[in-house]
Amino acid sequence: MSRRSGILEFAVLGLLRESPMHGYELRKRLNTSLGVFRAFSYGTLYPCLKTLVANGWLIEETSDTSDDAHAAPLAGRRAKIVYRLTAEGKEHFEELLSQTGPDVYEDEHFAARFAFFGQTSRDVRMRVLEGRRSRLEERLEKMRASLARTRERLDDYTLELQRHGMESVEREVRWLNELIESERAGRDLRGSTADGTAHGSTSGETGGLPRHRDSTRPDPSDDTTT
Repeated sequence: MSRRSGILEFAVLGLLRESPMHGYELRKRLNTSLGVFRAFSYGTLYPCLKTLVANGWLIEETSDTSDDAHAAPLAGRRAKIVYRLTAEGKEHFEELLSQTGPDVYEDEHFAARFAFFGQTSRDVRMRVLEGRRSRLEERLEKMRASLARTRERLDDYTLELQRHGMESVEREVRWLNELIESERAGRDLRGSTADGTAHGSTSGETGGLPRHRDSTRPDPSDDTTT
């Protein structure tokens, strides 16, 4: 299985854990909710769905699109296939959620994992965030070293592009620092604390996102490589 197909399977299972969907709705959710899947087609999605069905993680159900379920179907109209997560599929998705290996820290996989942080335990969120931060700090160190070696040989535009790439990585590192600090403090999206005092209330497992002084926040699906 390729890395990208593995990410797609993870995202499909995660979305279907929320509710059953047909293929068109699922593709729309993947495009709008998970930026990493902006440019993919039905030709990519449906083989993935067939694989998940074959593995026993999804089942296909027929959805009658007519107003009267007992009426004869209109000529040429095909019933929609709705995909539903099985108990085995839910168990498999929860197993994937618990994984924190090196692949999780890469750009595309991290974006997909972050999209399902609301379903992820706090300790796993912390490991993923800290691993992602370490990966970006390593990348930033390499970028700085490369820029120091080649600065004199670069024209102004190439130099500016290199600086832009570094600033993007630095911005995400700052964002990750805020997220990690919030996770440790037990704050949720509104900046509330786990005991519900001062800022509101939240459970110990569903918090994490920091309150920002402005509305800008780096998109974890952004490609920060140069």
